[in-house]
Amino acid sequence: MATSGAQRSGGLDYDPSASETVSDPYPVLLALQRDDPAHWSPAVKAWILTRYDDVKRCLSAPSMSVDRIRPFYESLAADDRATLADFMRYLTLWLVFRDPPEHTRLRQLMAKAFTMRAVENLRPSVQEAVDTLADGLPRGETFDFVNDFAMQLPAFVIMDLLGVPRAQMFHLKSCSDRMQLFIGSARNAPDKYERAAEGAREMAALFRDLIAQRRAAPRDDLISAFIAARDDDDALSEDELIAACMLVMFGGHETTTNLLAGGMAKFIANPDAAQALAADPGLARSAVEECLRLDGPSGSMARVVAEKHQIHGKTLAPGERVFAMLNAANMDPAVFDDPQRFDITRSPNKHLTFGYGPHFCMGAALARLEGEVAFPELVRRFPGLRLAGDIDWHATIIMRGPRVMPVRID
Repeated sequence: MATSGAQRSGGLDYDPSASETVSDPYPVLLALQRDDPAHWSPAVKAWILTRYDDVKRCLSAPSMSVDRIRPFYESLAADDRATLADFMRYLTLWLVFRDPPEHTRLRQLMAKAFTMRAVENLRPSVQEAVDTLADGLPRGETFDFVNDFAMQLPAFVIMDLLGVPRAQMFHLKSCSDRMQLFIGSARNAPDKYERAAEGAREMAALFRDLIAQRRAAPRDDLISAFIAARDDDDALSEDELIAACMLVMFGGHETTTNLLAGGMAKFIANPDAAQALAADPGLARSAVEECLRLDGPSGSMARVVAEKHQIHGKTLAPGERVFAMLNAANMDPAVFDDPQRFDITRSPNKHLTFGYGPHFCMGAALARLEGEVAFPELVRRFPGLRLAGDIDWHATIIMRGPRVMPVRID
């Protein structure tokens, strides 16, 4: 007999805030994949999907909605809603939280500016940033790879793309970190709504000023391209422009930071793969895909049930939240041979890290470019790079990556 979301499903419990699950979520996720692939988690108050085909279907099915932020916001206490009101003004306009037809309109307008050509034109800038940051890494002493490289590279690249002065990097990083407390479903963070709202207000103010400057004097950057983007008589409104810039800054920065730090953690743990890439930079593209697949930068994507339907004998009711666990799906043995092995020559590699369907990540090409430039350079320059302590992982269900990663170059 079918169960509802209010009922516990299976004998396993998934709690993403448990310390052992934060550091290594895969024992429980892969057990769920095997024994309870549509799992109701009381801790998260949501369905947890872990099999590849289920996750892929969830990401594109009309029975699922991406409009997960607004219903959650409306369920909060009045004081919390008031705190987050300004943040929600922009967050509800983010492409990733809009269903068709609004999603279709926004994506078409943004795509006129955010083109493959614009991304590829950044290659020299990416190479310059990699070289500059690598030159500055300390030798013979412990440092944080996240702070000193993985955070700074995508910040420089996305800021160059948008046309934001690099001097604003640490301010925008602070804004992103605070916003992630709400967007990334961080649990048990003190004052997380106040801090998230504050970060969003500061980032919105910065982009509002830059948009005004570009209206007066356009440049060859993404902000100017967003302003100029038109479809017949349609264009992005002022709030939509600010929201688009915030999304590009947050999404293009946080996820790629996790890719770079998580990827280097894998190369450190698999020195044979690092040596192979150093010897043959032509492996860069497939190496990036494997870094995206195995313990990749996005732990999950969230959806809200739009239409009642069943999966594995469970009834999913409208309004219930669903987490499509990308990294678990990317380790499904029904799709990937020896899925827990790090294989930088893996082909095919049809991972779901960037999503699937209409909401496939617009920034996928940029993240891939940064990995393709950075990983070969780092493994070539620093064969003696090693961990110098335990990795401190982000404690969110959405993002997956090191928050602090102490390393040393011998």
